[in-house]
Amino acid sequence: MATRSTRRAPNAIMRRTEVESETGLSRSTIYQRVKAGTFPAPVKLGERSVGWRVADVEAFLSSPAEYRAAQKS
Repeated sequence: MATRSTRRAPNAIMRRTEVESETGLSRSTIYQRVKAGTFPAPVKLGERSVGWRVADVEAFLSSPAEYRAAQKS
């Protein structure tokens, strides 16, 4: 099944509603998984806005059960 994200540049930014639609996850589940390290962390776009890189969401979608966010150094 092709997703809308396959037509976007890997560094393009998806907003939360797009991420919810692409992944089938709810807002609360996305943030719980970000905290647990099992979903990509959002990129801060402004004081009160975030987004996710298309490449990060695609990496998650390729293997949701095995996904682990990269450790920050």
